[in-house]
Amino acid sequence: MSQSSQVDPAKLAAARAAVALVEDGMKLGLGTGSTASIMVRELAGRVAREGLKLRFAATSQATADLAESLGLRVETLDEIGWLDMTIDGADEVDPHLHLIKGGGGAHLREKVVAAASERMVVIADPAKVVETLGAFPLPVEVLSFGFETTRRLIRKLLDTLELGERDVLQRLKGSDPWVTDEGNLILDLHLEVIPDPAALARGLSCIPGVVEHGLFLGMCDLAIIGREDGSVVELARDADIDADMLAHEGE
Repeated sequence: MSQSSQVDPAKLAAARAAVALVEDGMKLGLGTGSTASIMVRELAGRVAREGLKLRFAATSQATADLAESLGLRVETLDEIGWLDMTIDGADEVDPHLHLIKGGGGAHLREKVVAAASERMVVIADPAKVVETLGAFPLPVEVLSFGFETTRRLIRKLLDTLELGERDVLQRLKGSDPWVTDEGNLILDLHLEVIPDPAALARGLSCIPGVVEHGLFLGMCDLAIIGREDGSVVELARDADIDADMLAHEGE
């Protein structure tokens, strides 16, 4: 299925490279976000052309609706069981392939699906590659019950990690609270930099009102970074990432 000429060429290149990894008979997790949406459209085109027999679990209702509209039958994760591969986007990717995800508010389901996959492949453009996580606000899905208590506990945690005085803001959709597919709320942590992502992840996971956070540590197996010229760079876990190199056109 062809993409509009207005689609970001770097995102399209990454999406097409990931779709090329799909093999007949696979069970796939479909990610959420702008780059993942391009991937779903490309995948639907390949299925239509080649008659691939695949099974799909979606990381959000938005992705499920898109996939179904393109003729891909989406099942629940429990119906499918263990997945061969999940293809998803990211808001930030660091040199160790640690991620920040959740700009689309789907990081809870995204993390569940990724954890149920043999392999997680991330697709992104060079702007998502960073030396240190944190410039993108870290999403934290929280219960509505005790919302302000949970926010205070998060602030206390940030103080202990010397990340105090940062904004911890409730995400809104217009003037209303952003409500996730699971009926929860989101706090966005404007941290600027996260010196120790593992410590922050552990601390957030210990707060009772926190349902899930957007730090994906040690989960990504391969990052495919598209470039404006249509080429891609593939990065395995612990590979050295040269952000300047990724931003340049291929030879």
